Formats: sequence, structure tokens, C-alpha cells
Amino acid sequence: MAQTATVEPIFARRLAQARVRAGLSQKQLGLLAGMEPHVASPRINQYEKGKHEPHLATAKRLAEVLGVPPAFLYTDDELLAKLLLRWADLTVSQKKEVLKIAEGTSKGR
Repeated sequence: MAQTATVEPIFARRLAQARVRAGLSQKQLGLLAGMEPHVASPRINQYEKGKHEPHLATAKRLAEVLGVPPAFLYTDDELLAKLLLRWADLTVSQKKEVLKIAEGTSKGR
């Protein structure tokens, strides 16, 4: 009998990754995102286990609290995830420079 591998949903994995990176407990994250104290920890736990996925507005609040772009929580591309983490730390001027470099690379194809 073949065993099936459990695939962890991207959102669940990225949320846990961002939360640990921010140094927050599940309860702290939930509270900072505006959840009621009695549901903060269980709800974040369910999101991180992939049992539920929040509505986009909640995902945006979580991302804001975690200091990551919302897109980070949904990307399955590891390189893009790393870029998105750095993106949040860049100034507007630096972001324009990165965009300029990216746009310049497509012209050479």
C-alpha cells in the first residue's frame, strides 16, 4: 500500500515562518492582528496547520503585523519568498532600483 505524503499548504508554512522570524507566539500574533484573546492562539494554530485559511483582509493584517508583504504568505517560489522578505526592508528608492534592474534583464532576451 503506497503512502501519501502530506503536503503542507503554502500559506500555513509561510505564516509559521514569518511568525517565528518575527519572534512572536501564536497568541501574540493573533492579538496584534486584532483577534479576541480567547481565539487568538487557536485560530493562528489552525492557520499554521492548514486546517483553515483566513480571508484576504485577515491575511493582510497578519502580514502587516509580521512586517512581510502579503504576497510572501502565498508564494511557493523560494527565491521570490526571499526577495519579498528583503523587499519589505527596502526604501522606495531601492525598490525602484530593483525594478529598474529587473526590467533591464528582460530586454536582453
